[in-house]
Parts: sequence; C-alpha cells; structure tokens
Amino acid sequence: SQKRVTVLIVDDSVYSRNKSKSVELLARVRDHCENKYVKGFRMLTLGWSDGNSFIPFAFNLLSSVNKTNVLNSMNNEIDKRTNGYKRRLNSMVKEPDAMCELLKDAKNNGINADFVLFDSWFALPATIKNLKEMGFQSIAMLKTTPKVYYEFNGKLQSLSQIYKVICKKRGKAKIISSVIAAIDNGNIPVKLVFVRDRNKKRNWLAILSTDVNLSSEEIVQIYSKRWNIEVFFKCCKSYLNLAKEFFCRNYDALVAHTTIVFARYIMLTIENRKNKDQKTFGALF
Repeated sequence: SQKRVTVLIVDDSVYSRNKSKSVELLARVRDHCENKYVKGFRMLTLGWSDGNSFIPFAFNLLSSVNKTNVLNSMNNEIDKRTNGYKRRLNSMVKEPDAMCELLKDAKNNGINADFVLFDSWFALPATIKNLKEMGFQSIAMLKTTPKVYYEFNGKLQSLSQIYKVICKKRGKAKIISSVIAAIDNGNIPVKLVFVRDRNKKRNWLAILSTDVNLSSEEIVQIYSKRWNIEVFFKCCKSYLNLAKEFFCRNYDALVAHTTIVFARYIMLTIENRKNKDQKTFGALF
C-alpha cells in the first residue's frame, strides 16, 4: 500500500572473530550484549523496511578508531586508487560518521524512506542535526544521560530533568507523556515521547522524533519497526553462517562473505513475502 510508512533502519552488531590472530584490521570491540570486549569488527548495517519485510543493502565492517584497540594493521600493498583501499579507510571512522556516510550514499542512489530509525547508541544531537540537513526525518530511542541536553521551557535540561516537571498520565498508561523540545540552539524542534518500560514498570524510556506533527502513538508504532533489523542479525548469525562459514585473513574476503550472506537473506525475504497466502491453510479445514 502507498499509505504504508517506509523506514531506513541503522544498527550495528558484533562480527566476532574471537579465535583469530592474523586477520587484517582485527580489533578489540565492545560487545554490549555480553558487556565485554571481543576480537572482531562492528558490522554497521543499513536496511529498508515497510514493517513487513526487511532488505539490507549497505554495511560497513568497522575496525576501531582507537589505534590501541587495532590488533592488526591494514595491508600496505593495497593500491590506494581501489575501492578496497577506500573500504579500509572507512572502517576506521567513528560509528555516527560511518552511519551518515551510508545514508548519504543511499540517498545519492535513490533509496528513500519516510523516516530513519536507530537506537540510543547513535541518538546524539549532532547526528540528528546532520541527518536533518541531509533531508531525513529521524525517530530514535534516547539514552538517559546527564551529558546531553534539550531546550525545554526556555532552558537546557537533560531527559531526567524534563521528566520530573512534565504532566504525566495516571495509572498504568503505556505512553506516559510527550512534550515539544528543541536541539541545535532551538533550531530543530523535536518531540519527546516518554513510554513505560514493560520489563520494569517503574522505569521509563524516551523516544525522539524530528517530525513533531506525528502523534505519540504513531511515533511508538513506527519505531517498533526497528526490531526487524534485530531479527535480521539473529537469522544471519544463527542460520546463514555469518562469520562461521569460512575463515580468512583478508579484509576484502570478509566483505565479500558478508555480501553473500546478505544476498541470501534478501532471497529468503522475497520468498517469504510472496508465499504468505492464506490458501495454504486449506488443508487444516
């Protein structure tokens, strides 16, 4: 349907090579799920979704910006005029910058969507400002930190400070409240939606939207589509043998293998979309 909201989803996952020693650009990266460092890469992925299907179409196997965490250096024999050399340079940039580059390439190649979704690791005012300047509307989960401020009621306040003074719904409402704030010295208005944490009822979560005309329910509903990329990561690692099918030391070979795994997932997605036909339920009756 033309009315269906389409989104671009950005997220990263650990590309583990924990038993490797000589892989090019191998680095110590943080695994936030297990809360420890592992050897490997951060697989920053960009995909398109309409809420029903997810299509991955760009990625960057990130090494580390911190040179002390890089265990093996880049191959110096690579021709600096090649795409392989450019990929290696792009693997050693900060994640927010790498995300903006992926989105810029997507826009230049005609891949558009209504919103860009990402979680709290990328939800910094500077990143949201960059995406706004590129023409993207963002919806993101926010991190509760005293170091990030939003302009509200004429002064800069953190999320916790804003939550203390807003009018909240009584009872067990899933959406607690929503307010209009701003970032970038008041130049970019944003809508902050506070929702109840279903795992810990006393806690709350905050979602930001640069489209202030959306209702709170619409913002939460659109952001829920971000879960498709988590399903994608699980499928690639558990069923499509990502980082397990073969072992190599060359960075280009890692990129080629990841591309093949993504292509397999796209084939499965297309077949799954085509074959959801209720006629197949006939034998049950």
